[in-house]
Amino acid sequence: MQSDQSTQRAITRLCIQCGLFLLQHGAESALVEELSTRLGLALGMDSVESAISSNAIVLTTIKDGQCLTSTRKNSDRGINMHVVTEVQHIVIMTEHKLLDARDVEKRFAQLKPLRYPRWLVTVMVGLSCACFCQLNNGGWDGALITFCASSVAMYVRLLMANRHMHPQINFCVTAFVATTISGLMLTLPAFAHTPTIAMAASVLLLVPGFPLINAVADMFKGHINTGLARWAIASLLTLATCIGVVMSMTLWGLRGWM
Repeated sequence: MQSDQSTQRAITRLCIQCGLFLLQHGAESALVEELSTRLGLALGMDSVESAISSNAIVLTTIKDGQCLTSTRKNSDRGINMHVVTEVQHIVIMTEHKLLDARDVEKRFAQLKPLRYPRWLVTVMVGLSCACFCQLNNGGWDGALITFCASSVAMYVRLLMANRHMHPQINFCVTAFVATTISGLMLTLPAFAHTPTIAMAASVLLLVPGFPLINAVADMFKGHINTGLARWAIASLLTLATCIGVVMSMTLWGLRGWM
């Protein structure tokens, strides 16, 4: 009996660790609930129940009428689909009996987020914003301004994130930097006739698209509280971006986007 409880306790820890990995790295609530349940069932539990919020996860496993409940606090570690994909692979391999509880524990211990080099992220974000500017009739000169402004802003954003700066402050400062660089470049004689769409395109890197998509998905799939919390966080990030843009335009007396 004691051995069974020890095994159930270990599986409960693995299930909640699975859900925590997913929740910390940007997975939607339905996926968190589904994969943690599938892992518990694959490891021999009769039932797995979970309750998910924006900052915590509570999970209960049931085996032969015995219930074990565990709670973990969630801390946001940034969106990383590599972690989500790896957890999915581990669950699928467990369902196919290729991994047991000890193997799953080892895989979880070795799981580390994949991070691209800072310079590569900076360049690619700058190019994507520049392409948006070009596609919206910003011209090649506008694309050049957007590339310079968004690249510097993205570098500042990554630098502040690396120092664990508060996300709202990070977004506000990044928006201020992007708007300042693009706005001041537009005042140069060489860019006198450049469309101001370049200013708008330079802050596109701050659009919280993934949190908004997850918020809508959560609300549609019945996780109302989590969805509303994610919506509120995304709205606060958008507000911080707007404050940074307005501060820059007011301080330097820059012309508007339109």
